[in-house]
Amino acid sequence: MLALILQFMLGLLYANAGEWFMHKYILHGLGKNRHSFWAYHWYEHHAVSAKNAMIDPGYQNMSLTTWNTQSKELAVLAGIVLLHLPMAWFFPSFIGTVYLSLALYYYKHRKAHLDPVWARRHLRWHYEHHIGGDCSANWCVTWPWFDYLLGTRVKNSTLG
Repeated sequence: MLALILQFMLGLLYANAGEWFMHKYILHGLGKNRHSFWAYHWYEHHAVSAKNAMIDPGYQNMSLTTWNTQSKELAVLAGIVLLHLPMAWFFPSFIGTVYLSLALYYYKHRKAHLDPVWARRHLRWHYEHHIGGDCSANWCVTWPWFDYLLGTRVKNSTLG
């Protein structure tokens, strides 16, 4: 039982660290190269969100038949699921927690870009990432743990 609880806790930390790393170094780092697969994040998602005060209309009518920002995001999440699948037999609670965290990430991220009022109240750090004027901080979406741990949680007092 203790091993399962430890796996759960490590799964939460691992997922949050992965979210931070992926957002900072892959989605923003590699994503600034227009020829990169990851460019969708910077040139589509961030550009649209900036133009629409946090709203990304692509989340309104999600279609898996269209290759757009949201379907690319789901493809990346599916890739992460498949990448971790071989470990599920050995570390079921850890991988289950990672999978749960991925689902929670997608739910919260989507909701934040459909309902900015909700995002400002419940995902302040992500709202500030898009609206706060400094998109080189606040890398976490689900929980801001690794932003606090690594000193990248930047609060914007002008947003009230």
